[in-house]
Amino acid sequence: MHHVFTVTIQSTGRHFTAAPGETVLEAAQRAGIALPYSCRAGVCGSCKATLVEGHCEYPRNPPLALSGTAPSQHAVLLCQAVPGSDLVIEAREVTSVEDIARRQLDVAVSRKWMLAPDVIGLHLKPVSQDVRLNWLPGQYLDVLLDEGRRRPFSIANHPQADGTIELHVRHVAGGGFTSWVADTLKVGDRLRIEGPLGTFVPREDSERPMVFMAGGTGFAPVKAIVEHFLSLGTRRPMRVYWGARSAADLYLRGMAESWTGKAHDLAFQAVISDPEQAASHGARVGLVHEAVLEDQPDLAAYDVYMSGPPAMIDAGRKLFVNANLPEDRLYYDSFDYAPDVLAQILGSRAGIAIET
Repeated sequence: MHHVFTVTIQSTGRHFTAAPGETVLEAAQRAGIALPYSCRAGVCGSCKATLVEGHCEYPRNPPLALSGTAPSQHAVLLCQAVPGSDLVIEAREVTSVEDIARRQLDVAVSRKWMLAPDVIGLHLKPVSQDVRLNWLPGQYLDVLLDEGRRRPFSIANHPQADGTIELHVRHVAGGGFTSWVADTLKVGDRLRIEGPLGTFVPREDSERPMVFMAGGTGFAPVKAIVEHFLSLGTRRPMRVYWGARSAADLYLRGMAESWTGKAHDLAFQAVISDPEQAASHGARVGLVHEAVLEDQPDLAAYDVYMSGPPAMIDAGRKLFVNANLPEDRLYYDSFDYAPDVLAQILGSRAGIAIET
């Protein structure tokens, strides 16, 4: 007997129904309620919420992002949790995202250039001027491929008058799609995209100073959000950190350094993990989250935005909360693998116990 269960958000009393087999996130999206999410694969932890009443199952992917969480905390991952009863959850809603309809549209490549030896810049323009993408800075889109496959990319700019969308695509060796972008895709070619997606967006209902931390091409959505605050003329202090293995990976460092002259109070730090590279390029040496904590050992008064590879996000998530940052003021985005690629990886690990 398959039941339809009701999910209630404790703080607002808003509720929605989940169809049999549907995850809490899917059900919320169907109801037009925006709950936080990023990877949609159970790995990044952006969609973590507290289960107040009821129970969930994880029939799809194991909730990897919950490993190490004490069971008593009743944490659930909304992108993977399928209700096993009526639920009451405590989750933060991102109401600014709800007003923007998700849509599919065709875009043409209007510019392609090299940002770094393994990072390609793309400008995409809507094929039809009547159908354009609306998005909030920091959101991402999916490039739609054949057989239902998708590749997520953060949008690296805030909305432009002409509808131009900027992407920063890292060429992954052996990555079929990114190799095709690097070798074959040319100006004038068309892509089908769907968006906007994600809840890594500016929170403007705060006057607190902000820390931004990016790793590698995680700089793309951070760039979009910082540019948004610059265009608003914000007087909130901003501390921007960009970490990478080599100087070439900080592919828009000059632009980021130029922000300091455009803002009321903005400081930018380039952080390189390779000591020789750091020394020869005048950057801080070490890991980017360590630089953040050296400068701000107590994060209680801040809002923190971070975007980058899962290992960086994972470290930041634990250490920043330990540095007194309230978890509901930590906004993050983590992309490494597209969901279907991740499913293959998880499938190959099936039968291996998840370490907790």
